[in-house]
Amino acid sequence: MADAALRLTTLAEELLGAPLPVRIRAWDGSESGPPDAPALIIRNRRALRRVLWKPGELGLARAWVAGEIDVDGDLYVVLDRLAGFLWERGPHSKEAVHPVRDPRMRAAGAELLRIAGPWPPPAPPAEEVRRRSGALHTKRRDKQAISHHYDVGNDFYELVLGPSMVYSCAYWDNGSDGSSGDGEGAGGREFTLEDAQRDKIDLICRKLALTEGQRLLDVGCGWGSMAVHAAREYGVRVTGVTLSREQATYARKRVAEEGLADLVEIRVQDYRDVRDGPYDAISSIGMAEHVGSVRYREYADDLYALLKPGGRLLNHQIARRPEPDEEAYHIDEFIDAYVFPDGELAPLGRTVATLEEAGFEARDVESIREHYALTLRRWVANLEKHWDRAVRSTSPGRARVWRLYMAASAVSFEHNRIGVNQILAVKTPESGVSGMPRRARVWGA
Repeated sequence: MADAALRLTTLAEELLGAPLPVRIRAWDGSESGPPDAPALIIRNRRALRRVLWKPGELGLARAWVAGEIDVDGDLYVVLDRLAGFLWERGPHSKEAVHPVRDPRMRAAGAELLRIAGPWPPPAPPAEEVRRRSGALHTKRRDKQAISHHYDVGNDFYELVLGPSMVYSCAYWDNGSDGSSGDGEGAGGREFTLEDAQRDKIDLICRKLALTEGQRLLDVGCGWGSMAVHAAREYGVRVTGVTLSREQATYARKRVAEEGLADLVEIRVQDYRDVRDGPYDAISSIGMAEHVGSVRYREYADDLYALLKPGGRLLNHQIARRPEPDEEAYHIDEFIDAYVFPDGELAPLGRTVATLEEAGFEARDVESIREHYALTLRRWVANLEKHWDRAVRSTSPGRARVWRLYMAASAVSFEHNRIGVNQILAVKTPESGVSGMPRRARVWGA
C-alpha cells in the first residue's frame, strides 16, 4: 500500500466534506496534501482503528497519546487548522459523521476499514482514566479525579510550571508579550513566567484587600504558592486545602522552608468539610472547574457561609462560551478521559448568577483570556525544553497528553472558544456597607 496517504486524504475529505488543511504522511512513506503545510504523521494503521472505533476527538487523542500519530511542523498551526474537525465535527455535533453507521458514507467507510486493518481496535492507552462509578462529584469520586490529574509526580510539574509552581493563568504585565521570553520588565530585565505568576497572585491579594492578622482560606491551594505569598507579603494567616496528597506534601515543605509554619496550615481536605470559619477572605484559583454544575450552588453556599460579613471572595475560573442549547453541552472527551476527569466549564454569566443566588454581591469581573494563551505557550515551551526528563519522570504517554492538552488549550483561548475570569464578590452585610472602593479596579497598585 504505497499510496496510503493519498487514499486517506481522499477518504477524509469525502467523509468530512472539506479539503484537509494539512499534509498526511503515512506509515508506508507516502505523502499527500498541500506541500507547504505542516504534516500529520500516521505512524501505524492502529491509529485508524482507534478513530473508526471512536470517531472525533477521543479516537485521535488515543492515537496521539499512544504515539501512533505525530506532527511534523508547528503543533499550534496544525491544531488551529484542524480545529473545525476537532471541535465542530466531534461525535456530539450536528455535522458528526460515523463512517460505519451512516448509510451515506458506507462505501467510504468500508474502504477506510480495509486500510485500517483487522479489528478489534487496540486497548486505550494506560494514561486514560478508567471507568468511573458512583454519582458525579461525590467526595470520593472528586478525590479520585484530582488524584488522576495532580498526583503524577511533583518533579514533572516542576519541569512544566517552572519555579513558581503555579498552575493557573499568569498575569502578563509590564509590556511583556510573554510569547518568546524577550519581554522586559522594570529596568530592562526580562519579564519571566515567574514574574507573571507573582503578579497574578499579588493582584489577587490586593483585590481581596488582605491585611496583617486576617484569615484567608485558599480553596484548592495547589503547591502552596498563594498561601506562601499571602503570608509572607501580607502577614495573613492562611488555611490551604487540597485533595492531592502530593501537592500537600510539596506545599508543607515550602511553608517550612519559608519559615511560615506559624502562619500557614496546609490540609488534605475537601472544601465541603471546612468548618472553622468565619474567614476574612477566600481565594479559589483554578479550582471551581472541578466542582461541576450539579454542585456549583453548594460550592457557592459553602464559601458564602465560611466568610464573615464584609468578607471577599476571589473566584478565578475558566469559562466556556454559552451554547444555543445548553442541554446539548457535553464535557470535552479528551479532557475528560486524560486530563480533568469530571471537570466542567460553565459560561461566565451562569457563574456570576450562581454566586449572587448564594448571597454574594459581584463587584468586579476581569477577563484575562489572552493572558492564559501566553501562559500555556510558556508551559509547552518548558515541557518541550525538558522533554526527556519529563518522560522519565512520568511516561511518554503522559508527556504527550500534556503537550496536546496545553497547546490545544492555548489555541482555544486565542480563538475565544474558552476564557478565564477573575470574579471579585463580597458578602455584603445587611447594612449594605460593602467596604468596597467606589471606583472599580482600585487594587492598591
